Amino acid sequence: MAEKSKKVPSSRVSRLAHLGGLAGKVASNIMFSGAKQVLSGQPITRKGLLLQPKNIHAVADKLAHLRGAAMKLGQLLSMDAGDLLPKELSNLLEKLRADAQPMPHRQLIELLESNWGHNWLDKFSHIELRSFARASIGQVHKATTESGKKLALKVQYPGVANSIDSDVDNVAMLIKLSGLMPKQVALEPLMIEAKKQLLVETNYQVEGQRLLEFTDGLSKHPQFKVPQYIPEYSTDNILAMEFVDGQPLEDFANSSVELRCSIASDLILLYFIEMFELQTIQSDPNLANYLYDEQQKKLVLLDFGASRSIQKSLASGYWMVLKAGLDNDRDLMVKAVQQIGYFGEQIDEVYQELVLDIFLMATEPLRANQPYDFATSDIAMRIRDKGMSLSTREGEWHTPPIDALFIHRKLAGLYLIAARLEAQVDVGELFSRFEQPQVS
Repeated sequence: MAEKSKKVPSSRVSRLAHLGGLAGKVASNIMFSGAKQVLSGQPITRKGLLLQPKNIHAVADKLAHLRGAAMKLGQLLSMDAGDLLPKELSNLLEKLRADAQPMPHRQLIELLESNWGHNWLDKFSHIELRSFARASIGQVHKATTESGKKLALKVQYPGVANSIDSDVDNVAMLIKLSGLMPKQVALEPLMIEAKKQLLVETNYQVEGQRLLEFTDGLSKHPQFKVPQYIPEYSTDNILAMEFVDGQPLEDFANSSVELRCSIASDLILLYFIEMFELQTIQSDPNLANYLYDEQQKKLVLLDFGASRSIQKSLASGYWMVLKAGLDNDRDLMVKAVQQIGYFGEQIDEVYQELVLDIFLMATEPLRANQPYDFATSDIAMRIRDKGMSLSTREGEWHTPPIDALFIHRKLAGLYLIAARLEAQVDVGELFSRFEQPQVS
C-alpha cells in the first residue's frame, strides 16, 4: 500500500489559508449537526457541537499538516497540564504528536536540490526517497555516500522556520476558541517557550553542535552511542549523521529481566550524567528517541534538537532535591525547592506542603531498600492525583522556571519507560555516583 503524502504549505499566507479553511469546515459541521439535533429534538450545547469526532479529526489533520508549531505547543501543553486537560483536548494533542504525513517526492526533491545544488545525486551511490521516520519539523531518509558510508538525513519541512510566530499564535487561538483549556494553565508563557524551542530545533547547525557535545561528553560512558555528525553533507535545512543500527525499545518488552533492567538503568544513569556532569539534557524522553543495539550492548541516542543547557545553580538545586529525597530530609527539600524557584517569598503553608509532598513522592525510587520495581508502582498516578489537588488552589498556582518543567518531564518520561519495560532499577545507587555541581 502506497504511503500517503501531503505537500507542506511553506508560505505564511498559505499556512494561514489552511487554518481559515479549517475554521470554515468546523463552522459548517457545527451548523449541519446543530440543525439535525434541533429537528430530532435533541438538546444542543456549543461545546458538544464543537467536540464532535469529525471536528476533532479535522482540526488534528489540518494542524498535523502544518507540522512544527502545532506539535510543539501540544507537547508543551501536555507536559505542563498533564491530566488537567479535558479528554477531548488530550485526544487532539495525542493526534498531533503522532507521525506527520511525509512530503510528496516532488517537494522533497525540490528541497534537496535547493540545499545541495542541481548535481546533488552525485553525492550518493543511493538515497531512499521514502522516509523511515518523521517528527514535528522534519523527516528522516537513509542514504549511502559514494565511499559506502551509511547516513541518516533529517530533512526539514519547508516553511516551518519562517512561520514559527504566526503558527504558534494561530494554534493557540484555536485552542482558546475551543474553550477547552483549564483556566489555571497559563498559555502565554508556553507560547513564548514553544516559539523559542522551535527556533532552536529548526537550526540544524545547532543540533549538529549538540551531537558533537554529547559525543564528547559521553566518551567515557561506552554504553551510550551518539551518531556521528557529518557536517560536509549538512545545511541549514538538512542534518546529516551516521546511520546507526538498533531496535526500538518496545521490541525488548518481552526480553530477559536482566536486559530490560539494564536498559532502564542506563536511561536513568544517562539522566544523572546529563544533569550533574554535562549540564545539558535531551529534554524529550520519547521512546522513539532511543534504540538499543543488542549486539554492541549500546543504548543509541537519537534527536538532539530538543536539548537544553541547564544552569549550574539549577543542576545543583536538583542534586539537593534528589539528596533530600534519598535521605527523606524535608528541611533540605524546602531549601532545594526554593533554590530551583518553586516558592515565592509569600508562600501559603498548605501550598508549600503539597509541593513538598509531590517532590518527596517523585523521589520515592531513591529511598527503596532494593531495586525499585517500576512495573508494580503506582507512582505516576499518585503524583498526578496530588498535582490535581495542587492545581485546584486558585490564585496560588505558581509556574516554575521553564527549565524545571523540562527536567520534570524528562524524569517522568523515564519512569514511564522503565514501567513499560517492567524494569527494576537501583535508582539510589545510580545517584550516589554523582557529586553536587559546584556553583562558582
